[in-house]
Amino acid sequence: MLCTRMGLMDLRIFTEPQQGASYDTLLTVARTAEELGAFSAFFRSDHYLKMGGVSGLPGPTDAWITLAGLARETSTIRLGTLMTAATFRLPGVLAIQVAQVDAMSGGRVEFGLGAGWYEEEHTAYGVPFPKERFGRLEEQLAIVTGLWSTKLGDTFDFEGEYYRLSDSPALPKPVQEKIPVLVGGTGPTRTPALAARFADEFNLPFTSIEGSAAQFGRVRAAVERAGRRPEELVYSNALVACVGRDDAEVARRAAAIGREVDELKANGLAGTPDEVVEKLGRYAEVGTERVYLQILDLDDLDHLELIASRVAPQLG
Repeated sequence: MLCTRMGLMDLRIFTEPQQGASYDTLLTVARTAEELGAFSAFFRSDHYLKMGGVSGLPGPTDAWITLAGLARETSTIRLGTLMTAATFRLPGVLAIQVAQVDAMSGGRVEFGLGAGWYEEEHTAYGVPFPKERFGRLEEQLAIVTGLWSTKLGDTFDFEGEYYRLSDSPALPKPVQEKIPVLVGGTGPTRTPALAARFADEFNLPFTSIEGSAAQFGRVRAAVERAGRRPEELVYSNALVACVGRDDAEVARRAAAIGREVDELKANGLAGTPDEVVEKLGRYAEVGTERVYLQILDLDDLDHLELIASRVAPQLG
């Protein structure tokens, strides 16, 4: 069995619907993940334009509209974003949206927020793409968390460089006493400081074991400087998954997502269940407590069943 500092390694499903997925497809994956019982959450990206050589059909779906629907059509699995793009939404509106979905789900929402980086999707749909995005992200985190934490009956004010709120009733409140906030990224200085200030979880997207060890160390140091205990945060990775019962099945799944087996084994979680568990063990050794399995072929439900039956049981 594979155990981390906090206990068992937690597995979650992470989808990229901009690559081509309808709401119904996402619902099927989320319900399957919930029924299998091996995955604690269903997360999705927040993008409006495909990447790479796929058609992207039938076209993009909105992250928070998707999660609102799933909130009513699932019952136990947690729901969230890696990462909501700060450029897509005004912070006050976003705080309302996320709090509403939290209520619709009975308190199952987790909130990842990032600066936004994909300029082409902004151009394609007429969304402004400002140069100074990190400062806006910092203010958005302060506003969203500030609105949620304002006591009932009090008001919230904020005077920043990019956003100003005055006499806000700071409603609605989430159902959860505190919605978990995810901050992530590989920046060496500002990102760890932002995580130390706002995050309940720090996430690294598609980062090597060595890179994860280094960045987790920077985040832990920043958390201590901020007067918090490093163990207050969950440390997680998002990694592409391509698991097969044998080499042939691994190769078939790799081909289905347009990737090479060797590349997937080097940069993700690919191979037989035992190979994947061994790789997860090496991530656990550097502090990874939770892994978001990027599932790119959303029609291959057998893939989820294999991970649930052959990988998850070895994790605890």
